[in-house]
Amino acid sequence: MDDILPRPALRACILQSVREFPVTVLLGARQVGKSTLAATVFAGRSDVVTYDLERPADARALMQAETTLERHTGLVVIDEVQRQPSLFSLLRPLADRRPLRTRFVLLGSASPQLLKGVSESLAGRANFIEVGGFTLDEVGRKNWPALWLRGGFPRSYLAADEGAGLRWREAFITAFLERDLPQLGISIPAATLRRFWTMMAHYHGQIWNASELARSLGADPKTTGRYLDVLAGAYAIRVLPPWFENLGKRLVKSPKVYVRDSGLLHALLDIESERQLLSHARLGASWEGFALGQVLAAWPAARPWFWSTHQGAELDLLLEHRGGRYGFEFKFGDAPAATKSMHIAREDLKLRHLWVVYPGTKEYPLGDAITAATRSPRSRSPAFPSRRDREPAGQTHARLVSALRRPRVRTTEVPDIADDQVAPADRERSTIPPAPPFRGFGGFRGDLVSPVSHVSDVSPVFLRGQPASLRHATPNALIFDHG
Repeated sequence: MDDILPRPALRACILQSVREFPVTVLLGARQVGKSTLAATVFAGRSDVVTYDLERPADARALMQAETTLERHTGLVVIDEVQRQPSLFSLLRPLADRRPLRTRFVLLGSASPQLLKGVSESLAGRANFIEVGGFTLDEVGRKNWPALWLRGGFPRSYLAADEGAGLRWREAFITAFLERDLPQLGISIPAATLRRFWTMMAHYHGQIWNASELARSLGADPKTTGRYLDVLAGAYAIRVLPPWFENLGKRLVKSPKVYVRDSGLLHALLDIESERQLLSHARLGASWEGFALGQVLAAWPAARPWFWSTHQGAELDLLLEHRGGRYGFEFKFGDAPAATKSMHIAREDLKLRHLWVVYPGTKEYPLGDAITAATRSPRSRSPAFPSRRDREPAGQTHARLVSALRRPRVRTTEVPDIADDQVAPADRERSTIPPAPPFRGFGGFRGDLVSPVSHVSDVSPVFLRGQPASLRHATPNALIFDHG
């Protein structure tokens, strides 16, 4: 626990969830820091019992889970819970006891969709919190180039040099495909999934086309759809659903797909250094995926979509938040300008504001409710920058090359404070603030709430690339009939 990055937003969200729910489930990719986060959050408590299902002794103890867990009071933490999904149904009667003597924190590396029955077993009893990699707010905004190149996995980002970080990511990919997925009961050959994942890296940021990928793999579209669901459920792929309503235009109704972590994307594309990244054909797509992930981390309560018409107008990211719509375009260049497509999106979607996120240092308005926004933290206005001078053309590339180096991160020891030792006034402040500003990319900010979490009976549906028609929509899900 000596040298770690503090993650105060996630810490506050976990503490709040433990107070309000009998069961809190932390979900995220392998090696993303869930165990370390839980250990630091609860380090000061004396009533915590921890089971790690990767340890044979703990796994054997929980073979008789009901007997073992029933005698505990206080807080029980169970790590690698995806190894024993039957625990979810056994926890139901324990979570229903009154008075509630025990609260549970479960850590897993698979989504509720991949862990069959989890939503049904703990509906209304569990709060699911997604734990992602490091974000700009956590590593320091000046370190954004290194975060982009290496990704948010702690061991990759904090590696001694770029080569060490890349070797860790390559080893992670191998272990993920050959060990972690088979432990979830997935019997797809590792070589097949590696080939599919590599192909997805080349399709990063594009609209999902199951038939095209199926032809390249020598498989049928339903099989490629299954592969997509597996990787999305294991937090390796991000599936961004399309937004559509009756606007009198033909809209694209297939999702867009991204490799979630930019460091893994670069490893799959054999990008070893900043020079290779800056000269790679997928540079723009890589920037789009990285910037999109940071925006979603800063607007966790918003519902994300993308929007595209068959006439060519499109919007990289559409967020619906508290009754408003906000648009984002991601451009890697020196001085982005407003396009006809942006104006069409702003008018048709009735956007409150549209930001064009680019890796420069100057922010400036591009038109009515359209702003070029940077990753700089110097903004003073919710929508417009404090200084509007443009960066001279050509400087962005040179500055980025010099900035992509080993991150200089000040490590901090998270204080060990037991939840029951916090004074009432401090307890109130430890809950998630109602509207922290987003300064990760400069000129825009959002009215934000807690990190991504949802009650177990509301979960997203991952789309397969088959012809489908929308049958039912909820705030967190799209239900399709497949043809």
